[in-house]
Amino acid sequence: MSYLKWVVSAAFVAAAQLAAAQGQTTANVTHEPGKATVTGMHKVTATVTKIDADTRTVTLKRHDGKLVEAELGPEVRNFDQLKVGDVVTMTYKESLTLSLKKGGGGETSVQETPQVERAAAGEKPGGMVGREVKVTANVVSVDTKTQMVTLMGPEGGTMDLRVEDPQQLASVQVGDQVEAVYTEAFAVSVKPAQHHK
Repeated sequence: MSYLKWVVSAAFVAAAQLAAAQGQTTANVTHEPGKATVTGMHKVTATVTKIDADTRTVTLKRHDGKLVEAELGPEVRNFDQLKVGDVVTMTYKESLTLSLKKGGGGETSVQETPQVERAAAGEKPGGMVGREVKVTANVVSVDTKTQMVTLMGPEGGTMDLRVEDPQQLASVQVGDQVEAVYTEAFAVSVKPAQHHK
């Protein structure tokens, strides 16, 4: 497994652990003729309660009181900047946009673009990992009775999508293409502990 894939995988495992905590979740759906977008975000904060510098392990206390340990590898810059009491904010965002391309005729494709940002030297640890996946698929079947559209991707696999909006469904024809753009990102930021006077 490449280093980048490992970093992205590790970040999403950490996100899954922390996402179980109570946090702030938002979701939004927008649509216009031939296009629909769904976006979501989950934000969790936790407080650093313990730091083991030898093992690079940090214990975080979530808002619900549960303690979670996280081992921070060497790719996490500025580990020595962490202090007990610091507040860690983790944000997971994802979105999916489906766009109808009338007439089709183009090639089907899959393209994945990873994204990684790390804190600069001397700053509190933090950063972002994410990816964008863009798929162009052909419409091979439209069933108005079941409201299902069948798409075929570049590797010959098919996927059925239910189209709830009758106006959107009426505009889809066999031979059209659908472009799906999926993005996800997991970001971590650290704020210094609040000192009370």
